[in-house]
Amino acid sequence: MSFGRLEKPISAHRPMAEINVTPLVDVMLVLLVIFMIAAPLMADRLALDLPPLSPPTEVSADEAEALNVAITPEGQPHWDGQAVTWTELEARLGRAAAANATQEVRLRADKRVAYEHIARMVAAVQKAGLRRIGFMTDSASAEAMGLPSPDTP
Repeated sequence: MSFGRLEKPISAHRPMAEINVTPLVDVMLVLLVIFMIAAPLMADRLALDLPPLSPPTEVSADEAEALNVAITPEGQPHWDGQAVTWTELEARLGRAAAANATQEVRLRADKRVAYEHIARMVAAVQKAGLRRIGFMTDSASAEAMGLPSPDTP
């Protein structure tokens, strides 16, 4: 590999015909090392399976005031176990926010519910003016709301 000429050039304006690949190889080796270090970090995932919680023995005042809403896998909203329409749900959320804007909304859904339904519910809660949303996913909560259990096929 040549870095220059020792003999006198024939023409001072004639370009060098050899390509210097040393900078290209240096950059490629640096990128290779970066990707070798970064690839395992991007491939790892955190598998998180939360254990089911046991029901509390006594209900606090905050829990008694929580609003219970749920969504079926078909996208049907429920208010305290009763099926409602989306407009009726939004109206009830608005009235609840006007009465107490610090109330917690407990949203019950399972893994079969499409993300768009959950996003629509969260948007409706926020639009009503409520800011505290809790997500409930255990089987006992679904059955208590009158919804099918997520364990059933």
